[in-house]
Amino acid sequence: MATNVEVVAASLSDQPISVDAAIAAVESDAAGAVVSFSGVVRNHDGGKQVARLSYSAHPLAKTVLDDVVTSVAAGAADPDGHPVRVWVAHRVGPLEIGEPALVCAVASSHRAEAFELCSALVERIKAEVPIWKEQFFTDGTVEWVGAGGAA
Repeated sequence: MATNVEVVAASLSDQPISVDAAIAAVESDAAGAVVSFSGVVRNHDGGKQVARLSYSAHPLAKTVLDDVVTSVAAGAADPDGHPVRVWVAHRVGPLEIGEPALVCAVASSHRAEAFELCSALVERIKAEVPIWKEQFFTDGTVEWVGAGGAA
């Protein structure tokens, strides 16, 4: 079965990411399922209270993101041959509690394919794209957390 995946967007953004915009960008009359994921900044990590955080991207992070999205999309297909649409963005820079850091939206004619593709994208992005998180805790301490592989 041939793939019919359109990557609507794959970006790094220093501006807030809209989940609604991601969903709107992938919706179509052929899509019976639109699945989205929003990874948001939480107020705790490892038993400590988080005040805010900041993401830093390696200069090759956008290239790696594009490669990951292309690779995951190449292995996906709608069982009826209808278009599958993908939108992905990861924030860089400072974020506050509750702000989306990673947003992914996938539209397909069937839910199983949409869920599977969205999940695969999120897992691969988190594992491979060289983006690091700097967490600022309410007690004044700071911690760097690696997200993605080293480039």
